[in-house]
Amino acid sequence: MSENIAIYPGSFDPLTNGHVDIIQRGSRLFDRIVVGVLMNLEKSPLFTVPERVDIARSVFREWPNVEVDTFDGLLVDYARRKRASVIVRGLRAISDFEYEMQMALMNRRLNPDVETVFMMPAETYTYVSSRLVKEVVALGGSVSGLVPRLVEERLRDKKLSHETLKA
Repeated sequence: MSENIAIYPGSFDPLTNGHVDIIQRGSRLFDRIVVGVLMNLEKSPLFTVPERVDIARSVFREWPNVEVDTFDGLLVDYARRKRASVIVRGLRAISDFEYEMQMALMNRRLNPDVETVFMMPAETYTYVSSRLVKEVVALGGSVSGLVPRLVEERLRDKKLSHETLKA
């Protein structure tokens, strides 16, 4: 019997507790879940790809069926290379649905053997996004409880180094 592998793709800049919630629950549904960190050259991320991979690997080091990897290009091509039959996507609110549905339908058209599964994060994280976390940190607010402790520390380090550069 073949392994049931899922991919949870995203930029994870930074990884939030909403992401963590979906990954942990996904790890109970699938034999293996691959956290696919997207290498998007068009964006200017706060964390480099190696930093995001390091953070995710550290957060999930105790989860043997969670793998952290990077990819670029078409998600369905990456899924084929990883032998994944499922793409996991998170839905926080109705506003996410239209875009996610379009992507799921396009992915199905490109590779009908890969199914998209939508998961909602725990209710406490439905409003949390990486963009919002970065904005709060940039304005001096606390994101405690919204991101893993390691992410909070790395955000603080980034903010301090940025402030040092401005001085």
